[in-house]
Amino acid sequence: MANDHRPDTRRTLTLRDVSEASGVSEMTVSRVLRNRGDVSRSTRDRVMKAAKDLGYVPNKIAGGLASQRVNLVAVIIPSLSNMVFPEVLTGISQVLDDTGLQPVVGVTNYSPEREERVLYEMLSWRPSGVIVAGLEHSDAARAMLTNAGIPIVEIMDVDGPAIDSVVGISHHRAGQMMAQTILAAGYRRIGFLGTQMPHDHRARKRLEGFTAALAAAGLALEDREYYDGGSALLKGREMTQAILSRRPDLDFLYYSNDMIGAGGLLHCLDAGIDVPGRLGLAGFNGVELLDGLRVRLATMDACRLEVGRAAAEILTGKTADGRSSGVRIELTPRLDPGQTIRAPR
Repeated sequence: MANDHRPDTRRTLTLRDVSEASGVSEMTVSRVLRNRGDVSRSTRDRVMKAAKDLGYVPNKIAGGLASQRVNLVAVIIPSLSNMVFPEVLTGISQVLDDTGLQPVVGVTNYSPEREERVLYEMLSWRPSGVIVAGLEHSDAARAMLTNAGIPIVEIMDVDGPAIDSVVGISHHRAGQMMAQTILAAGYRRIGFLGTQMPHDHRARKRLEGFTAALAAAGLALEDREYYDGGSALLKGREMTQAILSRRPDLDFLYYSNDMIGAGGLLHCLDAGIDVPGRLGLAGFNGVELLDGLRVRLATMDACRLEVGRAAAEILTGKTADGRSSGVRIELTPRLDPGQTIRAPR
C-alpha cells in the first residue's frame, strides 16, 4: 500500500517522492519513467499513478545541468488564432527582453487534456517559471504546477483561487459593468452569442456576471446562440443572422468576443438594421480590428498588454516589493461604448 506522502510545496519533486508514494524503490521508479527494464504491469501502473497524483515531471536536462534551470519561461495559452493572446505575448516579451530569459509558447486549444500534455513537456525541461492562462486546470495539471518548485503566474482572470501568483481582471465584474451600461441605455430584450462555451471559462464568468446584473434589474436573457469553433467574422455573421431570425424583437446582442461581434455588426450594416437605435451591439477584448470598421463596436479592454508585462515582472522579481511568488494583481477593464450603444437615458 502506498504511503500518504505529501512533499513540501514550492519544492521540486524527486524520484524519492514518487518512490515513497508508490512503495517501490527509486531504481524501479526510474526504470518505469524511462520506460526501460522489466517491470510488472501492476508496479508500472502504481508508479505512474503516484507520479501523476503528485504532479511529478521527469527532468530532461542531462548530466551536469541536471540541478540547474534553463533560461526559458513556459507560456501556456489557449489559442494563437485569437487576436487577444499575441498582445499578451508582446507584454511578456517586452519585460523579458533584457533579462536573458526566453518565452516558449504552448497552445492548449481550450482542452484540459492538451494543457496537461503541454505542461508536462515544458516542465520536463525545467524552465525558470510558468505563465499560464486561466485559473481552471485538471487535477493533474494543478498538481504539476503546485509542485514545480518555480514561480507560477496564472493570467487573464482573478475570479478564483490561484496556485501561486495571479494577474488579470474580474470577468464577473466585467460582465456586470457591460450589463449595467446596456440597461442604462434603455435596452431590455437582450440576446447573448458566444464561442468555445463552456470551455472558455472567462467568457462563462462574464456571462454569469452579465446575467446576475440583468436579474438584479428584473430581467433575463431572451435568447442565446453558441458555437464550439474559433472566433471569426464569418461565424459572427452567421450566428447573428440565426438569432435574429428566431427573435427579431431583440434590441441588444452581447457577444463573448470582438471577432464574432464585428461579424455581427457587418451583418447588421448589410441588412440595413439601425445600429444602435433599433439594435445595440457589444463585444469584448478591445482588439485593434475594430479600428477598421466604419461603425465602432462597443467593447471592453481586458488590459492584455498590462497583464503580460505584469506577469513577466513577477517572474523576474521586478515587482515593487521584489516578490516573485504569492502576488495578486487585479486590473480594471475599460469600457468603450463605441458607436453601437445608445447614450444613457
